[in-house]
Amino acid sequence: MDMKLEVLVVPVTDVDRAKTFYLNLGFRLDIDYAAPGGEYRILQFTPPGSPASIIFGKGVTSVQREPIDRMLLAVSDIEATRAELLSRGIAVGEVFHDAAGGLGAGFNPRGEAHAPGPDPQHRSYASYATFNDPDGNVWMLQDLRDRLPGRV
Repeated sequence: MDMKLEVLVVPVTDVDRAKTFYLNLGFRLDIDYAAPGGEYRILQFTPPGSPASIIFGKGVTSVQREPIDRMLLAVSDIEATRAELLSRGIAVGEVFHDAAGGLGAGFNPRGEAHAPGPDPQHRSYASYATFNDPDGNVWMLQDLRDRLPGRV
């Protein structure tokens, strides 16, 4: 079986505000289509280098949602990526790693599991930083220089 995650629907309350945010984030705008009458509008954005995209808009889903917690963006240099996003006005938190030396600190919301700074050994999957979009959706950067076996 061959399945690939293609698109994730992201809940937003203000479509134009979200559009501005994701453009500033550096995501590529693939689609901005509004149906006549103004009841339906869909936008699709793709992160740089990603095969998967996000969509949001008006009338895209009938489900009322809370913000999404932890959408992951794999990056090859977390400190350089964080600096670039900060220069674009994105409020990215400090880089952190697992205080116990594991790889899962980004998925543990308890602060005591986090230690400041990148992973001391600069291991893949071990350093994180987070930021929110204007609707409170949480994005997480994860430093990923070398993939686990079978993930290439």
